[in-house]
Amino acid sequence: MSDQVHVLDHPLARVLVTQLRDQDTPSDRFRVAMQRLAALLFMDASRHIQTQSISVQTPITSTQGDKLARPVVLVPVLRAGLGLVDGILHLVPDAVVAHIGIARDEATAKPHSYYAKLPSLLSNADVFLLDPMLATGGSAIEAARQLKEAGTKSLRLVGVVACPQGIDAFCQAHPDVPLHTAAVDSHLNDRSYIVPGLGDAGDRYFGT
Repeated sequence: MSDQVHVLDHPLARVLVTQLRDQDTPSDRFRVAMQRLAALLFMDASRHIQTQSISVQTPITSTQGDKLARPVVLVPVLRAGLGLVDGILHLVPDAVVAHIGIARDEATAKPHSYYAKLPSLLSNADVFLLDPMLATGGSAIEAARQLKEAGTKSLRLVGVVACPQGIDAFCQAHPDVPLHTAAVDSHLNDRSYIVPGLGDAGDRYFGT
């Protein structure tokens, strides 16, 4: 597999992915598992971000510490990407949350962009595109294109489950964007759903 693709190899991640796959997992437990997995994925995806040294006073003495050198921007692809936001915000509560709305045409499986609300600081930020399911790759490819067009220079894609077709399409379209996922599944079915997958992440997260 390409060095561009990073699969989270951790026992807790495998347990959480299994909970997400299980069709008997109710929405409340699905949400918790998604948020916990999002935190693990972000920890892995954020290893590259830079810090700067600061001086702090402990109860005993002064010492050197670190703070983030650049803003962090989270960009969920609506709506399923929203399921990854809360788990990450526990780690970076001052992150900026932008939004990109892309709907998949169920007949053609092609992406349709309908909304974008992006901050002006993208060019000087570490930007994380959040899209739980990388199936055909169409939505993530279009969202990454919009972010680059808006000035993003440091961009990573964070998802939960991917398949080879989506990975190949995304890596071909954006060879400079690292891709972080918790699992790579076997293929797409005739409805362009990932197999074995976990169903529609947005429907299961929001109980619809």
